[in-house]
Amino acid sequence: MHGAEDSDDARLPDADLVEGVLRFVPLLENYYRRAHDEMPEELQRTFRSHGLTGRHGGVLVQLVHGRELTVTELAERLGVRLSTASELVGDLACVGLVMRRPDPGDRRRVLVALARDYQEPMERFMASRAAPLLRVLERLSPSELQGFAAGLEAWAREVNG
Repeated sequence: MHGAEDSDDARLPDADLVEGVLRFVPLLENYYRRAHDEMPEELQRTFRSHGLTGRHGGVLVQLVHGRELTVTELAERLGVRLSTASELVGDLACVGLVMRRPDPGDRRRVLVALARDYQEPMERFMASRAAPLLRVLERLSPSELQGFAAGLEAWAREVNG
């Protein structure tokens, strides 16, 4: 991750940028911090009783559409080391939130999927959490949507190295 301490171009953003764009970042942080409280009760119980965190939730979000992913793919999507992704998947498997199986095409790889018992609560949770963003995206023109996506991707890549 790039930070001010390792960047030659670190500078204070000008007031117009802060007022025009950056002032919204804390509001998004608040939104993400509320995620645990907005989870369906069965997910909250599982997260609480097993000490799971938002990073574990990030894995589940990647699996909610029913597609199996490898641990390597999860690591890339989450911007974490393979060992971290493997640990997160292991934690989730131990409590029954995900299932792991060998990849039939390459026995060295492990495929990870959301456990069936948690599919519906995760879909409900993700639909609820995605609703505000989806409402905004529907109001954007195609060029605005393209610009928004490009900016968000650039920011994510910049902060994740």
